[in-house]
Amino acid sequence: MAIIGIDLGTTNSLAAVWRNGRSELIPNAAGAFLTPSAVSLDEDGTVLVGQAARDRLISHPERTAARFKRYMGTDKVFHLGERSFTPEELSALVLRSLREDAEAYLGEPVTEAVISVPAYFAEPQRSATKRAGALAGLRVERLVNEPSAAAVAAHIAEGDQDKVCLVFDLGGGTLDVSLVERFENVVSVTAVSGDNRLGGTDFDLAIAKAFCQETGMEFDALETQQRELLIRQAESCKIALTTQEPVLMTVDNDGKTASLLLTNEWMIHACSTLFQRLAAPARRVFVDAGMSIEELDELVLVGGSSHMPSVRRYIARLLGRKPSEDSRPDTAIALGVGICAGIKARAADLKELVLTDVCPFTLGVAVLDRSSPGRPLMSPLIERNCVLPSSREDVYTTAYDNQDTVNIRVYQGENLHCDDNTFLGSLMVKVPKDKQGHQPVRVRFTYDINGLLEVEAANAAGKMSRLVVKNNSMSDAEAERRLVELSALKLHPREQEVPRALIAQAERLYVASVGQLRGQVVRLLEWYQNILNSQNPLLIGRASRHMKQTLGQLETWMGECGLPELDFSLFDEERDEDEEDTMS
Repeated sequence: MAIIGIDLGTTNSLAAVWRNGRSELIPNAAGAFLTPSAVSLDEDGTVLVGQAARDRLISHPERTAARFKRYMGTDKVFHLGERSFTPEELSALVLRSLREDAEAYLGEPVTEAVISVPAYFAEPQRSATKRAGALAGLRVERLVNEPSAAAVAAHIAEGDQDKVCLVFDLGGGTLDVSLVERFENVVSVTAVSGDNRLGGTDFDLAIAKAFCQETGMEFDALETQQRELLIRQAESCKIALTTQEPVLMTVDNDGKTASLLLTNEWMIHACSTLFQRLAAPARRVFVDAGMSIEELDELVLVGGSSHMPSVRRYIARLLGRKPSEDSRPDTAIALGVGICAGIKARAADLKELVLTDVCPFTLGVAVLDRSSPGRPLMSPLIERNCVLPSSREDVYTTAYDNQDTVNIRVYQGENLHCDDNTFLGSLMVKVPKDKQGHQPVRVRFTYDINGLLEVEAANAAGKMSRLVVKNNSMSDAEAERRLVELSALKLHPREQEVPRALIAQAERLYVASVGQLRGQVVRLLEWYQNILNSQNPLLIGRASRHMKQTLGQLETWMGECGLPELDFSLFDEERDEDEEDTMS
């Protein structure tokens, strides 16, 4: 049975496996490596995952969900039609689809996976990710920080050259920044920082809102479908700006057409607050590591959003380094986590590679603040960026006279007051009644590389209490019930995924078009549906190829329609050669 690596992303997800001496990406049913992290519930109750679901964000927004990774470990509920799903259940459906794709590709069962997570994911989010894996029928003993996975991939690709590199991982929904030292057979993470609420989707939203502001539209007044269509158009223009400039953004709203020319400079101004947020984590890792920018050998940009020329230029200016030309933003994390899966499977050709990681957040206990008894203070035991595994202990004493129990409350975070941090759990320790401060309690934290935190507390007599911290938002019985429910949901058969994705793409184009073009889409859909009804695999295969080509031509035409010839010399005339090289 194979162990696979999975890059579970906000926007797209990928799977990889270590075999034949290399990390190999696994294609999905459509032959693509990127599977959109979107889930839609069809009218007959069938679950759609991937591109078909992503296109239904526009045609069926009330039955479709995306960007749910951002809410992992929270009580957020997504309503798809008449059914409700938690973020980890939606993630489980994506993972299940990836698992089935891997089984079809590898020709053997897949029961275990190593999954990458943002380095700045806190314990509730990591626990939710493991729970999603279990709901997908996967054993997940190991989570790997995304920048660590990218560093491992770079290490394998470049050999054993000693380097200090900064991995800047800007994905669809999260930002991770890590300082990594690579030497001999060791990949060692020195410091991590990040922002769990900053990614490509924030840039899409900022572009959409700036477009509305400059063209007189009211973003908040738009219906859900119109809003999704506008954000999708903003995303398309953002992507187009990576290869051409300027780009014309055109949106039809209630029969009125609004247009605006977009450039990378315009985007920097429209997203100025987001760019400012990129800088803080990059500076923080150098402070935490006790290093200077001059000691940096390499800047590695990963994550789909790092394709943006404006982002590449901003980070290059900030750090005084050009990004590595060898980085593979879309696939580096997946390839790295595939290598980690090989390490987990004890592959003979990887047995000497050592990966060390660090604790992303400080872990500690609540202690009494006598000046403000209602707001306990954070007493750190394992501070952020301690190398894992780590085991630390400290001794605390009773806070009041005649106290017979001590409540050890465990928190995660960097704030002085516990109520500003994340509560992880608590345990009680019995102590003899005595004067304040006379009864000691020894507390030990043990945190392993898989994100498992064990808390032990013992009184003076050695009587021990123990807590293994996990997210308690779902009981074991509830988890079992949800597993049965998810297993009963029908995923579209793999052989039907390509036709369903093409239908969803056509429906999206129908929503985005008007007049004669809309009529062409309707006729194309009718023709294709008739072929599908024939149930003739040969005819369906030929029709699907024709459908894909025709829809691609229509989409290209819609994107380019009305684009004027422009004098490019009018834009950025003062940009120097270094900046141009950085942006390329």
